[in-house]
Amino acid sequence: MKIDVNHIAKNLNTPLTAPAYSMPPYKFVNREYLNIIYRTDTKALRAAVPEPLEIGDPLVKFEVMWMPDVSGLGAYTEAGQVIPVRFNGEDGDYVHSMYVDNFPAIASGRELTAYPKKLGAPKLYVDSDTLVGTLDYGSLRIANATMGYKHVEMDKEAAKQEICRPNFMVKIATDYPGNLRICDLIRTRITDIKVKWAYSGPARLQLFEHALAPLADLPVLEIVSASHILTDLTLNAAQPVYNYLEQ
Repeated sequence: MKIDVNHIAKNLNTPLTAPAYSMPPYKFVNREYLNIIYRTDTKALRAAVPEPLEIGDPLVKFEVMWMPDVSGLGAYTEAGQVIPVRFNGEDGDYVHSMYVDNFPAIASGRELTAYPKKLGAPKLYVDSDTLVGTLDYGSLRIANATMGYKHVEMDKEAAKQEICRPNFMVKIATDYPGNLRICDLIRTRITDIKVKWAYSGPARLQLFEHALAPLADLPVLEIVSASHILTDLTLNAAQPVYNYLEQ
């Protein structure tokens, strides 16, 4: 059977007869967050954040997200680092690294938006009285996060503001010879969200050195805060806000 151009354009990703992922919007039910905000080395942080994003306090958020029910993508867990930044007078988070155990989520996140997703093996679970988040890269452990389970109830509006900060990412695409065709700073923000519950508590975070998963390049100097949040939400599309090729 001949595949015509209309069929190709309808799929938008390959393989044409079995696309790697469905098209958005992606709706998340019972998306669960472990967020640990920590203070790090200022010089290392400046080296990690691209201009024109600005950093203030040298903070990083390590996050682990368990997503048991995602329309079109299934169930998966994700972990990584985001960095509080400022762009054009707006506070937000630069998405520095993400490690995911689900290929459709990796492919759609990278191709449709600019999430810096790589294959990893994150986990989020309760161990007796402790919420535990771990991240393995290949056979090696690169992050251990622990938090007291549901110690102090958080205000739901405060939890919503934490989750709904604008996200900034760098979108890169090349032409066939390997030259940059797209190099944009893009922005997205979650606006459709329901916070079901939220808690804070004592937390600790260990990061381990790895050449290809260098989370420890932003070392943990002090734990600032931690949160455990359960939500329903929908991801929004991203928009370009800065073109590096025109500068």
